[in-house]
Amino acid sequence: MERKPGLDLLRAVAILWVMPFHSYLAGYTGGGVLRWSGWMGVDLFFALSGFLIGSQVFNALASRGRVDFVDFYLRRCFRTLPAYFVVLAVYVAWPSLREEPGMMPLWQFLTYTLNLFIDPNRGAFSHAWSLCVEEQFYLVFPLLALLLARKGRLGRGVAVIAALILGGIVLRAWLWLHAVGPVEAKGGDDGVTYLKLLYYPTYARLDDLLGGIALAAARSYRTRGWAWIERNANVVLLAGVVLTGLCMWGFNGQQRFGFAANVFGYPMLALAMTALVAGAAGQRSVLSRIRIPGAAWFAAASYSLYLTHKMVYGQLHGRFAPWVDGHGIWTALIYAAAVLATGAALHYLVERPCLRLREPVRRMWARRESRYATTPIA
Repeated sequence: MERKPGLDLLRAVAILWVMPFHSYLAGYTGGGVLRWSGWMGVDLFFALSGFLIGSQVFNALASRGRVDFVDFYLRRCFRTLPAYFVVLAVYVAWPSLREEPGMMPLWQFLTYTLNLFIDPNRGAFSHAWSLCVEEQFYLVFPLLALLLARKGRLGRGVAVIAALILGGIVLRAWLWLHAVGPVEAKGGDDGVTYLKLLYYPTYARLDDLLGGIALAAARSYRTRGWAWIERNANVVLLAGVVLTGLCMWGFNGQQRFGFAANVFGYPMLALAMTALVAGAAGQRSVLSRIRIPGAAWFAAASYSLYLTHKMVYGQLHGRFAPWVDGHGIWTALIYAAAVLATGAALHYLVERPCLRLREPVRRMWARRESRYATTPIA
């Protein structure tokens, strides 16, 4: 799939939105829109993944009627695993480099089940929970797409997506009423129950992915809905901005409190993120015509930056606080420079070389598949 400047810009926005949210690790506990709304950047990442991965799978189904599963998983493995395993190895081998002392068992990181059994009080590398959601999505989605998006079955796919969204609403409502709400009514447990049941689990985070998938299906199968989005890309983008603002106002940094925010707020936020992606992906979008210096680099390096930024925060505030903290703008610049340097090192030393290696491996697999496909059966 071709690179789109608008989507690159959204990915850059997402990573620059997420990182300030974790600034409490650097001793910052003040207010500010980035500080309390940065968790929404993960939702934007999910919507982008749903659209980009969904487009890859649906395009293959629409053009060839099948998905090359080996090629799909080769692409995903080379894209996500090397940098992740390098950072995970650092967390395991050098506990002193962790941003927090407590860490979940290694097997949960290796099996990408961290988000399903997480203990929020053991927070080292806890931001890997979102990577678990993504990997679970990569594993299941191509198989489901075969059943839901073949010719003549697009309507069934729409029904399944709608059922999953409605099911998520019902599940979150039940969990709030029977598990999270009673704990909060008694004074709370510092958000532990909420995080374990309504924030980290995959079943509670499907809305953004489903929005991106629906958008990808509309684009790949050239539906009238996608044609309308193309004609009105800037209107859709503006709607996404307005809805995002409303969600930021509605949650107001207190996403764990309130029945309505947890039950209906997440689908509304997913709609906002999907509208942003739809508007940015449209050829007539203003985002597709502007070039912001550095946006493409942040988009390309966003994965490495996400993996390493909490570790950098923890090290600077824990080991070097006397030298770097308390100097106003210089402190902010030091933290930013350290995060960028560490993320860039991982990106250029691990991520990009593995992506270059990926292409010859994919070509080798394609030649092998072609050879077996053309060999007559004796």
